[in-house]
Amino acid sequence: MGKTTAYVGLDVHKDTIAVALAEVGLRGEVRVYGKIANTPAAVKTLATKLAGRHGELWFCYEAGPCGYGIQRQLSSLGHDCQVVAPSLIPRKPGDRIKTDRRDAAKLATLHRAGELTPVWVPDQAHEAMRDLVRARQAAVRSVRQARQQLSSFLLRHGHHYQRPAWTKAHRRWLSGLKFEQPVHYIVLEDAIAAVEAATARRDRLEAQIEAALPEWSLAPVVEALQALRGIRLVAAATLVAELGDLSRFTNPRQLMAYLGLVPSEHSSGNTRRQGGVTKAGNGMARRMLIEAAWSYRFPARLSREQLLRQEHLAKAIRDIAWKAQERLCRRYRKLMRDGKLPTVVTTAMARELAGFVWAIAQEVQVKAG
Repeated sequence: MGKTTAYVGLDVHKDTIAVALAEVGLRGEVRVYGKIANTPAAVKTLATKLAGRHGELWFCYEAGPCGYGIQRQLSSLGHDCQVVAPSLIPRKPGDRIKTDRRDAAKLATLHRAGELTPVWVPDQAHEAMRDLVRARQAAVRSVRQARQQLSSFLLRHGHHYQRPAWTKAHRRWLSGLKFEQPVHYIVLEDAIAAVEAATARRDRLEAQIEAALPEWSLAPVVEALQALRGIRLVAAATLVAELGDLSRFTNPRQLMAYLGLVPSEHSSGNTRRQGGVTKAGNGMARRMLIEAAWSYRFPARLSREQLLRQEHLAKAIRDIAWKAQERLCRRYRKLMRDGKLPTVVTTAMARELAGFVWAIAQEVQVKAG
């Protein structure tokens, strides 16, 4: 009997992997292979056994906390392996039974039918930079939480700083506070130490991001994106680390949809209804664009810092950045005059800013190529 192509679904967990195979063809058999240990040796043994029975193997598994190690291992063995987006897997509303065996068989069947959507798999260097950027983002959340805890403690005891907080003057004000209970001084100093430790961690990680950039293959894209108003080094590095290779988007509308910055829609017949943005895709990159979009509420101008960032960039990139400023600042004022909410206007600016990010990335890649 000749060897045939098989589609292999892997339901990956921390300790085990459920395996199912779907033979090629619409009526091909779908069978459960069993469970194996989630170790490189077990995965290699599985691939070797299946390759001896089938001519070609097409693996797939859901993106999850176990990362891309299995994909890289199977690819190094010469097999095709896709990591698929869990949120885009078709599901039957009436299917109420979920087991590892069923999930593996479902993945194999859908992979054979071409119904799965693969995610972009970064290389190890890119994944390392993404981990560094996400560690910095976690540090930012820790700073915010520590500051909130300190402010809440002070508010409970009737102390409220009326001026901009977290400055040197604010730190001097904290050192002069008076409490009736001696224990409250201990709580205050502990809260201040937590804020300072979280801030130091954030600053340390930002310095590490800057130090790691020269060795990164996408560093030219990070440098070019800083030509845009509101996008500095950390924001540019976060965008590129989260979005990856922007050349995989054939047009800016695909990038906007990937970021969840396009309006949702529920239309039927002659009725067309559009709602808020879908908020699908990468939330961290979307948040960075929205934060950058706030800067376009001011008139278009080139600051000294922005001129210094653009000094070594190509004229085409500088032209795109200035075109973005002119358009987005004008659009921001127009939408505000029309009575739109500031949050709605800023989200609209973030959507258009994503288009300029795509244009600059394409220009950099053309030059690099």
